[in-house]
Amino acid sequence: MYQAHYRQVYAYAVTRAGRQLADEVVAETFLVAWRRLPELPRATPLPWLLAVARNVVGERYRAEERQQAIAAEMRAWIADEELSVVDVADGVAERAAVLTALAQLSDGDRELLTLVAWHGLAPGQAARVLGCSTATYYVRLHRARRHFKVAMAAAIGPESPRSALATLVPKESIR
Repeated sequence: MYQAHYRQVYAYAVTRAGRQLADEVVAETFLVAWRRLPELPRATPLPWLLAVARNVVGERYRAEERQQAIAAEMRAWIADEELSVVDVADGVAERAAVLTALAQLSDGDRELLTLVAWHGLAPGQAARVLGCSTATYYVRLHRARRHFKVAMAAAIGPESPRSALATLVPKESIR
């Protein structure tokens, strides 16, 4: 089935998502086909495969739109904060740096960090929200903190206070 329909699914993916994403769309399409093999129509699988490819492309566009909307919202928060009173400039700069760093993260990393830090969930509860084990949550959280640390370092620069970094990254991991 893969050999028989790869070219057609790839051509469809190129027309819908462009060459940059076509390989990923095709890979996800055939992964779904493999996972749902009993549902695949044996006589004419191509329409089913193209419908799956269409859904994969749609999910990618929706994810990209969500990412852009979140980034725009965070930029708006930063702009609002920059217009605030000068007396709280350090707090504003710190908050702006945190929001800028968060905007640079993937949806997954941002969600991992904010579930506990902003929404007050315990790690076990956050793991349930994400549909994974607590151990897996801790591994993902460690990676997300590392990504946040890098984004935060770029956002605050060498002369800025480092206390904002401690908001989402424990002190022992800042050094």
